[in-house]
Amino acid sequence: MFDSKSRYANLETYTVKDRRGRTVTVTPVPERPIQTLLGYHLLHQGQRLDHLAQKYLDDPAGFWRICEMNDVMLAETLSEADEVAIPRRAH
Repeated sequence: MFDSKSRYANLETYTVKDRRGRTVTVTPVPERPIQTLLGYHLLHQGQRLDHLAQKYLDDPAGFWRICEMNDVMLAETLSEADEVAIPRRAH
């Protein structure tokens, strides 16, 4: 269901009933990763987190790590920020 590099790949799904009575498969929220701060990036208009993730983490799909480091769930939340905290590249 998820790419093998995804943080959701090894999580076990479970089912719940939604308020309309339908059975829905749910993936739990993964544990927050332990990350070390690399530094801060001053955002310029039009910069996207996937581009920053490629530059600093060598993985455009790692934008979620920048979100986690800045305590936000959605990348769009950081679009109005002046600067964003950047985690060190994972080994």
